Amino acid sequence: MAEKKRLFLSDTNKVFAGVCGGIGEYFDIDPTVIRVIWVILALAFGSGILAYIIAWIVMPKRIHRY
Repeated sequence: MAEKKRLFLSDTNKVFAGVCGGIGEYFDIDPTVIRVIWVILALAFGSGILAYIIAWIVMPKRIHRY
């Protein structure tokens, strides 16, 4: 049975908190593209900063089970 796809903070593709890396991993997109879009939103509308902080709080960390 296929495992359900879930959104997590990234452990490997992280610059600050792993939000953009986690979104990039979820949608299978280069995290740099997500970061550029996020910066444009932050500079153009100012809402990108607040959205990043909310995503950082809401997105769970991946728990590795061995």
